[in-house]
Amino acid sequence: MPATDLSVALVTESGGAHLEAYLEALRDSPECSEVAVFDASGDCFPKARSILGEKLSAVFQDFDRLLAVADPDIALVSLVPVNAPPLIDRLLEADCHVFTEKPACLRAADLAPLVAKAEERKLHLFYAFANRLLPAVGKMRELIASGIPGELYGAEIHFTADQTRVRSDAYQKSWFADRDRAGGGHLVWLGIHWLDLLLHLTGSRVVEVGGFAGIVGGQPLKIEDSAALVMKLDRGAFATMTSGYYLDRGYHSHLRLWGSGGWIEYAEHLGGVVETPLRWYANADADAGVQSFENPDTPRGYTPWVRACLRAAAGEEPAPITGREALAVIETIYAFYEGAKTGQFRRPGA
Repeated sequence: MPATDLSVALVTESGGAHLEAYLEALRDSPECSEVAVFDASGDCFPKARSILGEKLSAVFQDFDRLLAVADPDIALVSLVPVNAPPLIDRLLEADCHVFTEKPACLRAADLAPLVAKAEERKLHLFYAFANRLLPAVGKMRELIASGIPGELYGAEIHFTADQTRVRSDAYQKSWFADRDRAGGGHLVWLGIHWLDLLLHLTGSRVVEVGGFAGIVGGQPLKIEDSAALVMKLDRGAFATMTSGYYLDRGYHSHLRLWGSGGWIEYAEHLGGVVETPLRWYANADADAGVQSFENPDTPRGYTPWVRACLRAAAGEEPAPITGREALAVIETIYAFYEGAKTGQFRRPGA
């Protein structure tokens, strides 16, 4: 099937995350020819009409009619996590590839059968881990393939965002601040991207995880605004992660890898996009000292990721992520949440 013939369904609801970014990505993706939109509330229809223009083929407030009439090749799902698993299941039953916002579930046990069903039906289940396509991440993959850091000894991650948002009354009333609808707080919403990068880049899995999760900012939240993780990876290395709402604005991000062949240090944000986000040192090339990589001027955000997933759905290139890889991240996070309640280490997927 030519990629330009893909029919896409946008499955969302009132409060769906990153909706404008996804509409713009679909508008700007030549890989899809038409977009049908489902929203039981109808709230997003005016925005969809405004952004998609002639690409908007139809709008639906009835999910059965969407499946019957639109018959999409792939669905882009942006739902409140508590509502996502049943609709993803029905899309897979209809032999439709699925691209979903994270976490798309309240527990790993809700995602595992969806991953299995997608594999059984030879369908893609993509997660919105767009950081995988950042230029510095591509360069890190090259460095790792060349032997830096070599055998992994340890890793350190932090990803922090603003405490300002969690002080907002509107935020505190939203699904983002309610564990029963969102599944968790900062870790499962933002920190998840950087945990995915660790596993993606190193080819590792977490075999034990523990730590602390709670509210350090004093706000009346039903989620954590702070998480501190300790992880053991399947090849014996140890990793730590800090994930929290700590700043007045912007983001701080960092990923360090140490190993037998040297080290890599990646910082995409320090209150803004870092021009030289990547530094490394190779033990075998000590005379070169610390080397660095500057961000090229290339497209960023969700559009490149959506386009990559559409091309994979059309069979034109390998999938940028598999459902099994996404499940490994989700299992780690929910195992951590369970362990943090009791002060015990947990085994993801057990």
